[in-house]
Amino acid sequence: MKTKIITLESHDDLISVRDKLSWAKTPRILLVWPKYEKVTLRLLDLKVLQRHADSLGAQLGLVTRRMNVRRDAESLGIPVFKTTSAAQKDVWAESAPRTQRTPKPPRRDLRELRETIYQKESAWRTSLLGRVAAFTAGVAAVLALAGLFVPRAEMTLTPEAQDVSMVIPVNASPFFETVSLSGEIPARVISITAFTEKTIQATSMISVPKTKAVGIVQFTNLSSEEIIIPAGTVVATNTLVRFATLNETRLPAGLDETVEVKVEALEAGEQGNVAMDAIRVIEGALGLSAKVTNLDVITGGSNEEVLGATEEDRAVLRDAVLAELMSIANAQIRSQIGLGDFFIDDTLVMRDIQNEECFPPAGEESATLTCSMEAEFTARYILKEDLEAFAGSAVMASVPQGFSLTGEMLLNPLEAPFTDSTGTTRFSLQATQTALQDVDILKVLSLIRGRNMQTAAWLVKDGLSLQNEPQITITPSWWRWLPLIPFNISVEVSE
Repeated sequence: MKTKIITLESHDDLISVRDKLSWAKTPRILLVWPKYEKVTLRLLDLKVLQRHADSLGAQLGLVTRRMNVRRDAESLGIPVFKTTSAAQKDVWAESAPRTQRTPKPPRRDLRELRETIYQKESAWRTSLLGRVAAFTAGVAAVLALAGLFVPRAEMTLTPEAQDVSMVIPVNASPFFETVSLSGEIPARVISITAFTEKTIQATSMISVPKTKAVGIVQFTNLSSEEIIIPAGTVVATNTLVRFATLNETRLPAGLDETVEVKVEALEAGEQGNVAMDAIRVIEGALGLSAKVTNLDVITGGSNEEVLGATEEDRAVLRDAVLAELMSIANAQIRSQIGLGDFFIDDTLVMRDIQNEECFPPAGEESATLTCSMEAEFTARYILKEDLEAFAGSAVMASVPQGFSLTGEMLLNPLEAPFTDSTGTTRFSLQATQTALQDVDILKVLSLIRGRNMQTAAWLVKDGLSLQNEPQITITPSWWRWLPLIPFNISVEVSE
Protein backbone atom coordinates (compact mmCIF):
# COMPACT_ATOMS: atom_id res chain seq x y z
CA MET A 1 0.00 0.00 0.00
CA LYS A 2 1.25 3.44 -0.86
CA THR A 3 2.96 5.18 2.08
CA LYS A 4 3.96 8.84 2.58
CA ILE A 5 7.31 9.07 4.45
CA ILE A 6 7.93 12.29 6.40
CA THR A 7 11.37 12.76 7.99
CA LEU A 8 11.23 14.96 11.03
CA GLU A 9 13.82 17.63 11.92
CA SER A 10 14.97 18.97 15.29
CA HIS A 11 13.01 22.21 14.93
CA ASP A 12 9.70 20.48 14.18
CA ASP A 13 6.86 20.84 16.67
CA LEU A 14 3.17 19.89 16.75
CA ILE A 15 2.09 22.67 14.37
CA SER A 16 4.74 22.03 11.72
CA VAL A 17 4.24 18.23 11.77
CA ARG A 18 0.47 18.66 11.53
CA ASP A 19 0.93 20.88 8.45
CA LYS A 20 3.12 18.23 6.87
CA LEU A 21 0.42 15.59 7.49
CA SER A 22 -2.16 17.78 5.78
CA TRP A 23 -0.21 17.64 2.51
CA ALA A 24 -0.13 13.82 2.46
CA LYS A 25 -2.63 12.14 0.08
CA THR A 26 -1.78 8.49 0.86
CA PRO A 27 -3.61 5.95 3.07
CA ARG A 28 -0.49 5.58 5.22
CA ILE A 29 1.72 8.29 6.72
CA LEU A 30 5.06 7.33 8.25
CA LEU A 31 6.87 9.78 10.57
CA VAL A 32 10.62 9.11 10.75
CA TRP A 33 12.55 10.39 13.84
CA PRO A 34 16.09 11.66 13.06
CA LYS A 35 18.84 9.40 14.40
CA TYR A 36 21.04 12.04 16.08
CA GLU A 37 18.62 14.91 16.63
CA LYS A 38 15.95 15.35 19.24
CA VAL A 39 12.34 16.07 18.31
CA THR A 40 10.09 17.19 21.15
CA LEU A 41 6.66 15.59 20.70
CA ARG A 42 4.74 14.70 23.85
CA LEU A 43 2.12 12.00 24.32
CA LEU A 44 -0.63 14.59 23.87
CA ASP A 45 1.02 15.80 20.63
CA LEU A 46 1.03 12.22 19.27
CA LYS A 47 -2.66 11.89 20.17
CA VAL A 48 -3.46 15.08 18.25
CA LEU A 49 -1.44 13.92 15.22
CA GLN A 50 -3.20 10.54 15.28
CA ARG A 51 -6.62 12.18 15.26
CA HIS A 52 -5.56 14.54 12.49
CA ALA A 53 -4.41 11.56 10.38
CA ASP A 54 -7.76 9.84 11.05
CA SER A 55 -9.55 12.95 9.84
CA LEU A 56 -7.51 12.76 6.62
CA GLY A 57 -8.52 9.10 6.18
CA ALA A 58 -4.95 7.88 6.71
CA GLN A 59 -3.23 5.65 9.23
CA LEU A 60 -0.27 7.06 11.18
CA GLY A 61 2.93 5.08 11.81
CA LEU A 62 6.31 5.90 13.41
CA VAL A 63 9.96 4.93 12.73
CA THR A 64 12.09 5.55 15.85
CA ARG A 65 14.44 3.82 18.27
CA ARG A 66 13.69 6.17 21.20
CA MET A 67 12.08 4.13 23.96
CA ASN A 68 9.98 6.94 25.40
CA VAL A 69 8.45 7.70 22.00
CA ARG A 70 7.83 3.99 21.35
CA ARG A 71 6.03 3.63 24.71
CA ASP A 72 3.82 6.65 24.04
CA ALA A 73 2.96 5.43 20.53
CA GLU A 74 2.14 1.89 21.70
CA SER A 75 -0.15 3.27 24.41
CA LEU A 76 -2.10 5.07 21.65
CA GLY A 77 -2.15 2.05 19.31
CA ILE A 78 0.17 3.70 16.76
CA PRO A 79 2.36 1.08 14.92
CA VAL A 80 6.12 1.61 15.45
CA PHE A 81 8.92 0.27 13.23
CA LYS A 82 12.70 0.24 13.43
CA THR A 83 13.35 1.16 9.79
CA THR A 84 11.38 2.54 6.84
CA SER A 85 11.92 -0.70 4.85
CA ALA A 86 10.45 -2.73 7.68
CA ALA A 87 7.46 -0.38 7.73
CA GLN A 88 6.84 -0.96 4.04
CA LYS A 89 7.23 -4.77 4.31
CA ASP A 90 5.44 -5.51 7.61
CA VAL A 91 1.74 -5.51 8.03
CA TRP A 92 0.36 -2.47 9.92
CA ALA A 93 -1.95 -3.21 12.80
CA GLU A 94 -5.42 -1.86 12.31
CA SER A 95 -6.20 1.23 14.38
CA ALA A 96 -8.92 0.92 16.97
CA PRO A 97 -12.23 2.18 15.66
CA ARG A 98 -13.12 5.70 16.77
CA THR A 99 -16.01 6.07 19.14
CA GLN A 100 -19.09 7.76 17.75
CA ARG A 101 -20.57 10.68 19.70
CA THR A 102 -24.24 10.25 20.39
CA PRO A 103 -26.08 13.48 19.66
CA LYS A 104 -28.00 15.02 22.56
CA PRO A 105 -31.74 15.18 22.30
CA PRO A 106 -33.11 18.63 21.46
CA ARG A 107 -33.72 20.94 24.42
CA ARG A 108 -37.25 21.51 25.54
CA ASP A 109 -38.83 24.90 25.29
CA LEU A 110 -37.85 27.18 28.21
CA ARG A 111 -41.40 28.36 28.74
CA GLU A 112 -42.58 24.77 29.16
CA LEU A 113 -39.75 24.10 31.60
CA ARG A 114 -40.63 27.18 33.67
CA GLU A 115 -44.29 26.21 33.82
CA THR A 116 -43.31 22.67 34.90
CA ILE A 117 -40.77 23.56 37.58
CA TYR A 118 -42.10 26.75 39.19
CA GLN A 119 -45.42 26.86 40.91
CA LYS A 120 -47.61 29.87 40.54
CA GLU A 121 -47.51 32.43 43.39
CA SER A 122 -50.50 32.94 45.60
CA ALA A 123 -52.92 35.63 44.60
CA TRP A 124 -52.17 37.80 47.66
CA ARG A 125 -48.46 37.85 46.79
CA THR A 126 -49.10 39.04 43.26
CA SER A 127 -51.58 41.72 44.31
CA LEU A 128 -50.47 45.32 44.91
CA LEU A 129 -51.94 45.45 48.42
CA GLY A 130 -50.06 42.31 49.47
CA ARG A 131 -46.78 43.58 48.15
CA VAL A 132 -47.21 46.97 49.90
CA ALA A 133 -48.00 45.20 53.16
CA ALA A 134 -44.94 42.94 52.86
CA PHE A 135 -42.70 45.92 52.04
CA THR A 136 -44.07 47.88 54.99
CA ALA A 137 -43.42 44.98 57.34
CA GLY A 138 -39.84 44.68 56.05
CA VAL A 139 -39.18 48.40 56.54
CA ALA A 140 -40.63 48.24 60.06
CA ALA A 141 -38.37 45.29 60.88
CA VAL A 142 -35.31 47.17 59.60
CA LEU A 143 -36.26 50.26 61.61
CA ALA A 144 -36.77 48.14 64.72
CA LEU A 145 -33.30 46.61 64.33
CA ALA A 146 -31.79 50.03 63.68
CA GLY A 147 -33.50 51.42 66.77
CA LEU A 148 -32.10 48.52 68.77
CA PHE A 149 -28.46 48.61 67.61
CA VAL A 150 -27.73 52.05 66.07
CA PRO A 151 -28.35 54.55 68.93
CA ARG A 152 -25.43 55.33 71.24
CA ALA A 153 -25.54 57.19 74.55
CA GLU A 154 -22.96 58.76 76.86
CA MET A 155 -23.69 59.70 80.46
CA THR A 156 -21.35 61.75 82.67
CA LEU A 157 -21.81 61.57 86.43
CA THR A 158 -20.24 63.81 89.08
CA PRO A 159 -20.74 61.91 92.35
CA GLU A 160 -20.34 63.49 95.78
CA ALA A 161 -16.71 64.31 96.65
CA GLN A 162 -14.99 64.79 100.01
CA ASP A 163 -11.46 65.94 100.85
CA VAL A 164 -9.68 63.57 103.21
CA SER A 165 -6.87 65.36 105.08
CA MET A 166 -4.34 64.16 107.69
CA VAL A 167 -1.46 65.87 109.55
CA ILE A 168 1.48 63.50 110.04
CA PRO A 169 4.80 64.08 111.85
CA VAL A 170 7.82 63.26 109.67
CA ASN A 171 11.37 62.35 110.72
CA ALA A 172 13.83 62.15 107.78
CA SER A 173 17.47 61.06 107.99
CA PRO A 174 20.08 59.50 105.69
CA PHE A 175 20.47 56.78 108.32
CA PHE A 176 16.91 55.50 107.74
CA GLU A 177 16.79 52.86 104.99
CA THR A 178 13.05 52.28 104.59
CA VAL A 179 9.74 54.04 105.22
CA SER A 180 8.15 53.08 108.53
CA LEU A 181 4.68 53.79 109.92
CA SER A 182 6.25 55.53 112.93
CA GLY A 183 7.24 58.45 110.67
CA GLU A 184 10.80 57.52 109.72
CA ILE A 185 11.60 58.30 106.07
CA PRO A 186 14.97 57.98 104.26
CA ALA A 187 16.58 61.31 103.28
CA ARG A 188 18.64 61.22 100.09
CA VAL A 189 21.94 63.15 99.81
CA ILE A 190 22.87 65.02 96.63
CA SER A 191 26.15 66.80 95.81
CA ILE A 192 26.79 69.40 93.08
CA THR A 193 29.50 71.87 92.05
CA ALA A 194 28.47 75.49 91.38
CA PHE A 195 30.39 78.39 89.81
CA THR A 196 29.71 82.11 89.60
CA GLU A 197 31.46 85.41 88.89
CA LYS A 198 30.53 88.97 89.82
CA THR A 199 31.98 92.38 88.93
CA ILE A 200 31.52 95.71 90.72
CA GLN A 201 32.65 99.25 89.93
CA ALA A 202 35.43 100.62 92.14
CA THR A 203 34.44 103.97 93.71
CA SER A 204 37.07 104.33 96.45
CA MET A 205 40.51 105.94 96.43
CA ILE A 206 43.39 103.74 97.57
CA SER A 207 47.01 104.54 98.28
CA VAL A 208 49.43 102.68 96.01
CA PRO A 209 53.26 102.75 95.98
CA LYS A 210 54.81 105.22 93.56
CA THR A 211 58.57 105.65 94.19
CA LYS A 212 61.22 103.63 96.02
CA ALA A 213 63.21 104.87 99.02
CA VAL A 214 67.01 105.41 98.49
CA GLY A 215 69.79 105.90 101.08
CA ILE A 216 73.26 104.99 102.37
CA VAL A 217 74.16 102.06 104.65
CA GLN A 218 77.47 101.34 106.32
CA PHE A 219 79.02 97.84 106.38
CA THR A 220 81.50 96.98 109.20
CA ASN A 221 84.03 94.17 108.81
CA LEU A 222 83.95 91.59 111.61
CA SER A 223 86.93 89.64 110.28
CA SER A 224 90.56 90.27 109.30
CA GLU A 225 89.92 89.43 105.63
CA GLU A 226 88.84 91.69 102.77
CA ILE A 227 85.18 91.14 101.88
CA ILE A 228 83.52 91.65 98.50
CA ILE A 229 79.96 92.99 98.83
CA PRO A 230 78.15 92.05 95.58
CA ALA A 231 75.60 94.33 93.95
CA GLY A 232 72.13 93.25 94.97
CA THR A 233 73.07 92.20 98.48
CA VAL A 234 69.85 92.39 100.51
CA VAL A 235 69.71 94.14 103.88
CA ALA A 236 66.61 94.66 105.99
CA THR A 237 65.10 96.16 109.09
CA ASN A 238 63.78 94.09 111.97
CA THR A 239 60.30 94.69 110.50
CA LEU A 240 61.48 93.11 107.25
CA VAL A 241 61.61 96.25 105.13
CA ARG A 242 64.16 95.11 102.57
CA PHE A 243 66.77 97.00 100.54
CA ALA A 244 69.36 95.98 97.93
CA THR A 245 72.85 97.37 97.28
CA LEU A 246 73.21 99.10 93.93
CA ASN A 247 76.95 98.57 93.32
CA GLU A 248 79.63 95.98 94.04
CA THR A 249 81.86 97.23 96.88
CA ARG A 250 85.09 96.06 98.62
CA LEU A 251 85.09 96.04 102.41
CA PRO A 252 88.76 96.56 103.50
CA ALA A 253 90.48 93.85 105.52
CA GLY A 254 90.73 94.37 109.23
CA LEU A 255 88.46 94.27 112.19
CA ASP A 256 85.95 97.17 112.37
CA GLU A 257 86.90 98.44 108.91
CA THR A 258 83.87 100.15 107.28
CA VAL A 259 82.52 101.06 103.88
CA GLU A 260 79.37 102.91 102.79
CA VAL A 261 77.12 101.52 100.05
CA LYS A 262 74.10 103.03 98.32
CA VAL A 263 70.89 100.95 98.69
CA GLU A 264 67.36 101.07 97.27
CA ALA A 265 64.14 99.65 98.70
CA LEU A 266 62.98 96.47 96.96
CA GLU A 267 59.36 97.67 97.00
CA ALA A 268 58.04 101.12 96.21
CA GLY A 269 56.02 103.04 98.73
CA GLU A 270 56.23 104.94 101.95
CA GLN A 271 57.09 101.80 103.93
CA GLY A 272 60.62 102.09 102.50
CA ASN A 273 61.24 105.31 104.48
CA VAL A 274 63.01 104.14 107.67
CA ALA A 275 64.62 105.91 110.61
CA MET A 276 68.33 106.14 111.37
CA ASP A 277 69.94 102.90 112.57
CA ALA A 278 66.84 100.88 111.56
CA ILE A 279 68.65 98.55 109.12
CA ARG A 280 70.36 95.76 111.07
CA VAL A 281 70.07 92.53 109.04
CA ILE A 282 72.28 91.17 106.19
CA GLU A 283 70.66 88.29 104.33
CA GLY A 284 72.86 85.43 103.27
CA ALA A 285 76.31 84.17 104.34
CA LEU A 286 77.73 87.71 104.35
CA GLY A 287 75.90 88.33 107.62
CA LEU A 288 78.44 86.06 109.41
CA SER A 289 81.43 88.24 108.59
CA ALA A 290 79.96 91.76 108.53
CA LYS A 291 77.32 93.95 110.08
CA VAL A 292 75.29 96.83 108.65
CA THR A 293 73.44 99.97 109.73
CA ASN A 294 72.16 103.22 108.28
CA LEU A 295 73.75 106.30 109.79
CA ASP A 296 70.98 108.53 108.46
CA VAL A 297 67.28 108.23 107.65
CA ILE A 298 66.36 106.65 104.32
CA THR A 299 63.73 108.58 102.39
CA GLY A 300 62.29 108.98 98.93
CA GLY A 301 59.55 106.34 99.10
CA SER A 302 56.11 107.74 98.27
CA ASN A 303 52.49 106.67 97.59
CA GLU A 304 49.74 108.17 95.47
CA GLU A 305 45.93 108.11 95.69
CA VAL A 306 44.24 106.27 92.79
CA LEU A 307 40.83 104.72 92.00
CA GLY A 308 40.62 101.13 93.24
CA ALA A 309 38.90 98.60 95.48
CA THR A 310 39.46 98.72 99.19
CA GLU A 311 39.54 95.68 101.48
CA GLU A 312 36.00 96.55 102.52
CA ASP A 313 34.92 96.48 98.85
CA ARG A 314 36.54 93.06 98.45
CA ALA A 315 34.76 91.71 101.54
CA VAL A 316 31.37 93.00 100.34
CA LEU A 317 31.90 91.50 96.87
CA ARG A 318 32.97 88.15 98.35
CA ASP A 319 29.82 88.02 100.48
CA ALA A 320 27.71 88.76 97.36
CA VAL A 321 29.48 86.00 95.41
CA LEU A 322 28.87 83.53 98.25
CA ALA A 323 25.17 84.46 98.40
CA GLU A 324 24.76 84.11 94.63
CA LEU A 325 26.67 80.82 94.67
CA MET A 326 24.31 79.49 97.35
CA SER A 327 21.30 80.54 95.25
CA ILE A 328 22.73 78.86 92.15
CA ALA A 329 23.42 75.66 94.09
CA ASN A 330 19.85 75.70 95.43
CA ALA A 331 18.42 76.04 91.89
CA GLN A 332 20.71 73.35 90.45
CA ILE A 333 19.79 70.83 93.13
CA ARG A 334 16.06 71.52 92.71
CA SER A 335 16.41 70.97 88.94
CA GLN A 336 18.19 67.64 89.44
CA ILE A 337 15.78 66.06 91.92
CA GLY A 338 12.46 64.65 90.70
CA LEU A 339 9.30 66.69 90.24
CA GLY A 340 7.44 66.52 93.54
CA ASP A 341 10.47 65.46 95.60
CA PHE A 342 10.72 67.41 98.88
CA PHE A 343 13.88 69.54 99.17
CA ILE A 344 15.12 70.19 102.73
CA ASP A 345 16.36 73.80 102.56
CA ASP A 346 18.30 73.96 105.81
CA THR A 347 20.54 71.03 104.79
CA LEU A 348 22.12 72.97 101.90
CA VAL A 349 25.73 73.63 102.94
CA MET A 350 28.97 74.57 101.19
CA ARG A 351 31.33 71.65 101.61
CA ASP A 352 34.48 73.00 99.99
CA ILE A 353 35.67 76.06 98.03
CA GLN A 354 37.56 74.56 95.10
CA ASN A 355 38.68 77.79 93.44
CA GLU A 356 38.52 81.50 94.36
CA GLU A 357 40.06 84.38 92.42
CA CYS A 358 39.80 88.19 92.49
CA PHE A 359 41.20 90.58 89.88
CA PRO A 360 43.06 92.86 90.16
CA PRO A 361 45.04 91.90 93.28
CA ALA A 362 44.85 94.09 96.37
CA GLY A 363 46.67 97.42 96.10
CA GLU A 364 46.43 97.78 92.31
CA GLU A 365 44.67 100.58 90.47
CA SER A 366 41.49 99.50 88.68
CA ALA A 367 38.02 100.85 87.83
CA THR A 368 36.40 97.45 88.47
CA LEU A 369 36.79 94.46 90.75
CA THR A 370 35.88 90.94 89.59
CA CYS A 371 35.67 87.90 91.86
CA SER A 372 34.91 84.30 90.77
CA MET A 373 34.33 81.27 92.96
CA GLU A 374 33.71 77.53 92.43
CA ALA A 375 32.51 75.40 95.36
CA GLU A 376 30.99 72.03 96.18
CA PHE A 377 27.57 71.91 97.90
CA THR A 378 25.59 69.08 99.50
CA ALA A 379 21.93 68.89 100.48
CA ARG A 380 19.21 66.39 101.36
CA TYR A 381 15.80 65.67 99.89
CA ILE A 382 12.94 63.18 100.30
CA LEU A 383 11.52 61.19 97.40
CA LYS A 384 7.90 61.92 96.51
CA GLU A 385 7.21 58.19 96.38
CA ASP A 386 8.42 57.76 99.96
CA LEU A 387 6.20 60.59 101.22
CA GLU A 388 3.17 59.23 99.36
CA ALA A 389 3.79 55.71 100.64
CA PHE A 390 4.06 57.02 104.19
CA ALA A 391 1.02 59.32 104.01
CA GLY A 392 -1.10 57.01 101.83
CA SER A 393 -1.78 54.44 104.55
CA ALA A 394 -2.89 57.14 107.00
CA VAL A 395 -5.19 58.81 104.47
CA MET A 396 -6.64 55.47 103.35
CA ALA A 397 -7.65 54.66 106.91
CA SER A 398 -9.68 57.90 107.08
CA VAL A 399 -11.76 57.38 103.90
CA PRO A 400 -15.52 57.24 104.68
CA GLN A 401 -17.39 54.03 103.85
CA GLY A 402 -18.77 53.97 100.32
CA PHE A 403 -16.07 56.34 99.03
CA SER A 404 -12.86 55.70 97.09
CA LEU A 405 -9.76 57.88 96.75
CA THR A 406 -9.14 59.49 93.40
CA GLY A 407 -6.73 61.96 91.86
CA GLU A 408 -3.28 62.95 93.10
CA MET A 409 -2.39 63.30 96.75
CA LEU A 410 -1.39 66.84 97.80
CA LEU A 411 1.50 67.05 100.27
CA ASN A 412 2.11 70.32 102.14
CA PRO A 413 4.56 70.89 105.04
CA LEU A 414 2.89 72.95 107.76
CA GLU A 415 6.18 74.32 109.11
CA ALA A 416 9.74 74.89 108.02
CA PRO A 417 11.74 71.66 108.35
CA PHE A 418 14.30 71.70 111.18
CA THR A 419 17.44 69.54 111.14
CA ASP A 420 18.85 68.84 114.59
CA SER A 421 22.41 68.03 115.68
CA THR A 422 21.87 64.29 115.00
CA GLY A 423 21.14 65.01 111.32
CA THR A 424 17.41 64.19 111.59
CA THR A 425 14.99 66.58 109.88
CA ARG A 426 11.63 67.01 111.60
CA PHE A 427 8.44 68.69 110.36
CA SER A 428 4.64 68.20 110.18
CA LEU A 429 3.17 67.16 106.82
CA GLN A 430 -0.43 67.68 105.74
CA ALA A 431 -1.63 65.05 103.21
CA THR A 432 -4.88 65.77 101.32
CA GLN A 433 -6.67 63.65 98.70
CA THR A 434 -10.16 63.67 97.17
CA ALA A 435 -12.56 60.78 97.81
CA LEU A 436 -15.52 60.15 95.45
CA GLN A 437 -18.69 58.25 96.25
CA ASP A 438 -18.64 54.78 94.69
CA VAL A 439 -20.90 54.35 91.63
CA ASP A 440 -22.32 50.94 90.63
CA ILE A 441 -22.19 51.16 86.83
CA LEU A 442 -24.32 48.03 86.31
CA LYS A 443 -27.02 49.47 88.55
CA VAL A 444 -26.97 52.73 86.61
CA LEU A 445 -27.29 50.87 83.29
CA SER A 446 -30.26 48.87 84.54
CA LEU A 447 -31.97 52.11 85.60
CA ILE A 448 -31.52 54.09 82.39
CA ARG A 449 -31.56 51.65 79.44
CA GLY A 450 -34.60 52.12 77.22
CA ARG A 451 -35.68 55.30 79.08
CA ASN A 452 -36.07 58.75 77.65
CA MET A 453 -33.50 61.37 78.63
CA GLN A 454 -35.58 63.14 81.29
CA THR A 455 -36.69 59.93 83.02
CA ALA A 456 -33.15 58.49 82.97
CA ALA A 457 -31.68 61.68 84.49
CA TRP A 458 -34.32 61.76 87.24
CA LEU A 459 -33.82 58.07 88.15
CA VAL A 460 -30.04 58.46 88.39
CA LYS A 461 -30.26 61.65 90.44
CA ASP A 462 -32.77 60.00 92.78
CA GLY A 463 -30.65 56.88 93.27
CA LEU A 464 -27.23 58.57 93.70
CA SER A 465 -25.83 61.54 95.58
CA LEU A 466 -24.46 63.78 92.84
CA GLN A 467 -22.82 67.20 92.80
CA ASN A 468 -24.40 68.19 89.47
CA GLU A 469 -27.15 67.05 87.12
CA PRO A 470 -26.16 63.98 85.07
CA GLN A 471 -25.16 64.91 81.50
CA ILE A 472 -26.65 62.65 78.79
CA THR A 473 -25.74 62.75 75.09
CA ILE A 474 -27.53 60.51 72.55
CA THR A 475 -26.38 59.80 69.01
CA PRO A 476 -28.17 60.49 66.67
CA SER A 477 -29.21 63.75 68.31
CA TRP A 478 -32.87 63.49 67.26
CA TRP A 479 -33.28 60.13 69.02
CA ARG A 480 -34.98 60.60 72.40
CA TRP A 481 -34.52 57.20 74.11
CA LEU A 482 -31.45 55.57 75.53
CA PRO A 483 -30.45 52.25 73.91
CA LEU A 484 -31.85 49.00 75.26
CA ILE A 485 -28.48 47.29 74.85
CA PRO A 486 -26.15 48.19 77.74
CA PHE A 487 -23.08 47.87 75.53
CA ASN A 488 -24.26 50.94 73.60
CA ILE A 489 -24.28 53.10 76.74
CA SER A 490 -21.08 54.66 78.08
CA VAL A 491 -21.07 55.85 81.73
CA GLU A 492 -18.18 58.12 82.78
CA VAL A 493 -17.49 59.21 86.35
CA SER A 494 -15.72 62.58 86.78
CA GLU A 495 -14.65 64.66 89.77
